[in-house]
Amino acid sequence: MTRGPMGYLHVYTGNGKGKTTCCVGLAVRAAGAGERVAFLQFDKGFEGKNEHYHERSILRSLPNVDLHFFGMERMMPDGKFRFANVPEDFEQAKAGLEEAKRIIREGKHFLVVCDEAITCVQTKLYTEDDLMGLVRDFRANPTCDLVLSGRGALPGLIEAADLVSDVTLIKHYFYQGVEARKGIEF
Repeated sequence: MTRGPMGYLHVYTGNGKGKTTCCVGLAVRAAGAGERVAFLQFDKGFEGKNEHYHERSILRSLPNVDLHFFGMERMMPDGKFRFANVPEDFEQAKAGLEEAKRIIREGKHFLVVCDEAITCVQTKLYTEDDLMGLVRDFRANPTCDLVLSGRGALPGLIEAADLVSDVTLIKHYFYQGVEARKGIEF
């Protein structure tokens, strides 16, 4: 069986739960098919002790998945989430874009996933033009498929994409007071 054409831009956006889960599922599928995957998580840091994003456990166990994460830890020791940006968040987000560009130029991966890269525009960690710079670099050298996820994809990105899924929130138990649960939400 042949690979088929390469160079498609996938966008998973919307206000619903499941964008990262879509990215992980696609990465696992590609890895299961024997392909090499680069999985970059934006604004989901890791301080080296406490893992708050448990999808990384399975991704780390797959030999053909290269996992990269950018951003400062947002989970505080008391379990609360830090929403405010600090200077390092901006530096890390831009470093993530540069790493994604480098990986695409290198041409060694079948799939490059940039989880929460879209959200970084919404939270002003970088500009829409910064993100579209990644898309332009990808289009100039389409050696893989590129996946971008996060809330609030802007019209220019939607227009540039080959596949767009809008994950829509219809109902969520969070609004009944249920807190995020290990193994389900993180």
